[in-house]
Amino acid sequence: MPRQQCRSKAAGVLLVTSLALFVAQAAAAETIEVEGNRRVDAETVRSYFHAAQDGRYDEATRDAALKALVATGLFENVTIERAGDRLVVHLKEAPVLDHVAFEGNKKIKDKDLAAVVESKPRGALQRAVVQADVGRIMEAYRHAGRDDVGVAPQIINRGNDRVDLVYEVTEGKKTTVRQINFVGNHVFGKRQLAAVTKTSATNMLSFLTGGDDYDPDRIAADREQLRLYYRSKGYADAGVTAAVAEYDPALHGFTLTFSIDEGPLYHFGDISVVCNVPGLSCEKLRALPVARSGAPFDGGALDKSDEILAIELAKLGYPFAQAQPRITRDAEAKRIDVAFTIDQGPRTYVERIEIHGNTRTRDYVIRREFDIAEGDAYNKTLIDRAERRLKNLNYFKTVKISTKPGSVADRVVLDVEVAEQSTGEFTISGGYSTTDGLLAEVKVGDRNFLGSGKAVNAAVTYGQYGRGIDLSASEPYFLGTRVSAGIELYGRQNDASPYQSYGSDIYGATLQFGTPLTEQIGVQYRYSLYNQDVTLGSSSSTATTSLPIQQAAAAGSQWVSSVGDTVTYNTLDNNKSPTSGFNAQLRQDLAGLGGDVKFLRTSEDVRYYHPINDDVVSLVRAQGGYITGWGGQQVPLLNSFFGGPNMVRGFAPNGFGPRDLTPGSTMDNIGGNMYWASTLEFQSNIPGVPQEYGLKATAFVDAGSVFGYSGPTAFPGSTQSLQLANNNVVRSSVGAGLTWASPFGNLTVDYAVPLSKAAYDVVQPLRFSAGGF
Repeated sequence: MPRQQCRSKAAGVLLVTSLALFVAQAAAAETIEVEGNRRVDAETVRSYFHAAQDGRYDEATRDAALKALVATGLFENVTIERAGDRLVVHLKEAPVLDHVAFEGNKKIKDKDLAAVVESKPRGALQRAVVQADVGRIMEAYRHAGRDDVGVAPQIINRGNDRVDLVYEVTEGKKTTVRQINFVGNHVFGKRQLAAVTKTSATNMLSFLTGGDDYDPDRIAADREQLRLYYRSKGYADAGVTAAVAEYDPALHGFTLTFSIDEGPLYHFGDISVVCNVPGLSCEKLRALPVARSGAPFDGGALDKSDEILAIELAKLGYPFAQAQPRITRDAEAKRIDVAFTIDQGPRTYVERIEIHGNTRTRDYVIRREFDIAEGDAYNKTLIDRAERRLKNLNYFKTVKISTKPGSVADRVVLDVEVAEQSTGEFTISGGYSTTDGLLAEVKVGDRNFLGSGKAVNAAVTYGQYGRGIDLSASEPYFLGTRVSAGIELYGRQNDASPYQSYGSDIYGATLQFGTPLTEQIGVQYRYSLYNQDVTLGSSSSTATTSLPIQQAAAAGSQWVSSVGDTVTYNTLDNNKSPTSGFNAQLRQDLAGLGGDVKFLRTSEDVRYYHPINDDVVSLVRAQGGYITGWGGQQVPLLNSFFGGPNMVRGFAPNGFGPRDLTPGSTMDNIGGNMYWASTLEFQSNIPGVPQEYGLKATAFVDAGSVFGYSGPTAFPGSTQSLQLANNNVVRSSVGAGLTWASPFGNLTVDYAVPLSKAAYDVVQPLRFSAGGF
């Protein structure tokens, strides 16, 4: 047979064989039938099945398809069975959610619960997700201080495979922290440590403050704050080893116990800066660290030094350089040597800053707390600094900044997660003081107005001897800088009272700008323009108003245009209830840049707190001031200094200072140009009264004086000369008092006995002042 014919015959046999195999495989392949689907297309279901090479579906591939279909959440039930050469997929589609609602919830709003659950309208009803949502709702209530909450999901059939999902909430009683204990603390007492934590034991004001709510996240934050507090006071090894919350059925709440290991007190040893970056000189950097040799160890000083070095390195053109404090402990000498080692870090950039949870606060308010932006070099020190700043805003319950990998290896994404808290205020309060008599106040404000970071406040006061209105607004980042700006509009009308025979009308505005210079020092600049006027009271007394008062009233209204500044130095451990540290203010005002009057006024106020023991804190305070006219003008009556209980307790308002003693006159205090005052005070908790009540007992010694009247002693049209008492007599007193730090302000009762005074001074041993109640 010819070779060509042989080849043709072989090719035919091969073709026939291939066709036979294809037909055999086609006959062996299984078909998939889908039953029960109404909204989901059958081809979509088949796409989840992946046949083996022989076209059949073994047990493994069927199981994989079953799991994938269930994972879609579109079906309540999925089964697969074999019928000959067919696979039959039986489906029961999950109904569609028309509405997701909540009933019985009063303490947490619907919108807040809706943000917690994963079941959403127009999605599929998934039983597993519903059960998980029950746990999420219970967790939300647990963080709100309610552990015995009950959640029952109810499904209401609306027909046509559509349902409503209702979570029925039984909130139960509030679960609170009834008692807080500290174990292992010897250096700092319960009062000092309790001032550090945000969680407080239940007291009669807890319904206003919410500080006794059992919140595990807040307790964890309190544990960290206690550790940082010890670290800032020199106890580098201190740690809070446990924060145990145990439910006490007898107290119907939790007993919270912080276990503390204080460790020894350390001081800073040698402080150095070591540069390992080529071309970088350390000479300028060595003067930057805040930590100082010989001072008690302060972890905050280390953190601040890191920040300062990181910022300076970026300015010098080394954005990836990192300053790490290398700590060397000398256990015997109780000292810590610190070497800030500067190394070249990895070249990593910030790809994006993603912000979540800010349902009210605008993104830019959060972003401006960062010293870096998208595209900048990643610097962990600056990220930690931004997190602290965000927490200090007091806009959020929690702040957490974490990192995620970016689109490429040298990129990271900053994930900023915040939880909003209420920043508004509305109060209606009343009170009484021996100075102002009966009074009432309505105040409304918001420190984060419309989520913009601006603070606005409005207050109206109406009292027995005075009425006033005050409107203010402030912007902490004026024109995108770290300069704060604010404006205040105010008006005040005072009537004659038992302590003065005249009244006054004052209205005007103040424009303020402030900026921090360091962590402890800040400066504020201001411009004030206000109108002031002395008014004579309509007294039925036969006494003649003192001549200086008559002269001030005859001068009519005066415009005061002044510029000023205030420098503040603050190292207090707690601004609300300090137990240690300094707070000093130096204030100056220059009037005469326009307006009708010219004067220069300087005043200072220095306070130093020091703990005596666990329950007693000492306060030493010094005050002083001087005012003088310039350009040939005298100091106006209303701008002079008047001695009273704010300087030396035991004396009436306007009770001491230069006084008109002319017979037949009202013998008013006519003000002085100088004053000084000093205070030694001891503040103590009251035995048997829980500290959380904010009730303190005080014992004090005050001393001070107002003097230096420089006004006229003879007046045109009057033949009578002023009989002036203007001696620098030391006024002093000793006394005791009670102070209650209520949510509406401090309520104070003092009883002081004058030890030394001038014969013409007016005393007032008992003083009572109150905010709202």
